[in-house]
Amino acid sequence: MSLVAGIVAEHGRLDVVVNNAGGAPYALAADASPRFHDKVVGLNLMSSLLVAQAANAVMQTQPGGGAIVNISSVSAVRPSPGTAAYGAAKAGVDSLTTSLAQEWGPKVRVNAVDVGLVRTPDTADHYGGDATVAAIESTIPAGRMAEVAEIGQVVAFLASDLASYVSGARVACHGGGEQPVFLYLAREAQKEQQ
Repeated sequence: MSLVAGIVAEHGRLDVVVNNAGGAPYALAADASPRFHDKVVGLNLMSSLLVAQAANAVMQTQPGGGAIVNISSVSAVRPSPGTAAYGAAKAGVDSLTTSLAQEWGPKVRVNAVDVGLVRTPDTADHYGGDATVAAIESTIPAGRMAEVAEIGQVVAFLASDLASYVSGARVACHGGGEQPVFLYLAREAQKEQQ
């Protein structure tokens, strides 16, 4: 892969890879074409595998090996209506992470970060305004969405020597998780009764 080859040519080694490519537009599984599903799975799963494969070939030959961090999603472990292929691909990333950690250790550590909701400059537009974002954030135990830098800090830890014995792990970075809808509905019903 030319990306990895170029880095090695310029720097002489490759210590860390972060597989961060991903995403998918909203599309109901019944309505999306096979080509659409293929592209979503290709971007969210196969790109991570192919980049990791190329990186591993280098890392196995160098002193100190290396670390690969795959960016996954909470969609890997909960229903993902409207982005079913994305959720399935991220579940594949989590499985891929544990398999590669088994195959490539001890020289190469492979971990994943299952990311929850993250605030970006487009968050309000994506969710329909600041009031909707505030309502969503009120359901997160941490009381807010993650900042981009907070995800980066988890990645930096997994890539560092501080995580030298961490491999094959899935680190949930979601502020405590997403509450089930029934809890929200029950609280709203209680408010109306008061």
